[in-house]
Amino acid sequence: MVHGYHVVFGTYVFWLPNDQRGSWSEFVAAWELYRMGSLTNKIERTELTQPQRRWQHQTKAKLKYPEVILSGQQAMAVAEGFGVAIDKSRFTIWACSILPQHVHLVIARHRFKVEYIAGLLKGEATKSLNQSSLHPLADYKRHDGNTPTPWNTKSYRGFLESEQEIEDAIAYVLENPIKEGKKKQTWKFVTPFAGLEAGWTTYH
Repeated sequence: MVHGYHVVFGTYVFWLPNDQRGSWSEFVAAWELYRMGSLTNKIERTELTQPQRRWQHQTKAKLKYPEVILSGQQAMAVAEGFGVAIDKSRFTIWACSILPQHVHLVIARHRFKVEYIAGLLKGEATKSLNQSSLHPLADYKRHDGNTPTPWNTKSYRGFLESEQEIEDAIAYVLENPIKEGKKKQTWKFVTPFAGLEAGWTTYH
């Protein structure tokens, strides 16, 4: 039985839908991207080769907006937005790390679909970036006056079916900033994992 999820979502252009290592996407929507290569479903989390780096650089240069890399201030604004979403909907988040180009979360199972939860988190984070005048794509407003989303559309979610899997995912998420040479992150909206109670099925 699924008790939680390891969720990962990236900032705009963090992982291209037709990345040569694969992607979570089901199709390549942008013509500019499609011309650079078709979809590959299998993801291989490997280091980019030099040819792949050149392909990635050339492909990103053809996109409508520049890739989003969050600064420390912007990451704090994202966290503020996460906190608002979590307080509003009473979500239980067991771990969170906000990196310059992607976010890792361990989310308890809720009555809502996890994709819906990820969407709410992204939405409040974007609102917080706008309210703080820190939106990374603020200079690229569309004709309708709205600012492009700073997030990739798709998210990865791994299913966690035991206490051990949850604890392993939490450890992995907490180690991510350290692997990138940054400090371990602690957020007020994170609920420490205290194990699964007998008969537990879902939160809220």
